Amino acid sequence: MTTEQQFLEKAIMLAKENPIDEGSPFGAVLVKDGKIIAEGVNKVFATFDSTSHAELNALRIAEKKLKTTRLDSYEVYASGQPCPMCLAAMRMAGITKIVFAYSNKQAEPFGLSSQKVTDDLNSSIEKQTWATIFHMNLDPEATLYKHWQTIK
Repeated sequence: MTTEQQFLEKAIMLAKENPIDEGSPFGAVLVKDGKIIAEGVNKVFATFDSTSHAELNALRIAEKKLKTTRLDSYEVYASGQPCPMCLAAMRMAGITKIVFAYSNKQAEPFGLSSQKVTDDLNSSIEKQTWATIFHMNLDPEATLYKHWQTIK
């Protein structure tokens, strides 16, 4: 078994062991230089937090432990295909490699796929199924960001 497979097996084991009242069957491990730095499981139901996904929980644990928001050259191994939120967060943190064991297609029959959200977000703003409104004329000079720049 390769190291990559071992990390995936660990993520799957975390998902299997996650109690049903905690969240959905998802687990993730964050790895750097072949060592597990943090682990996470889905805790959406336990925390009443729709962002408490396995990948994000692993990132949160690692960032607090390492006192950084940059995880460049780290890898994430996840039991299931990450949703758009998790992918965006991993990208923002600098994760360089994401490996997952089960696809959205495999998760679909169990109501665990994020493919519909992915598809919606991949369409133009005008075609998405929710209301997204940009008030461009509210502050065309972006004074909020200019203010922040002066105090940073």
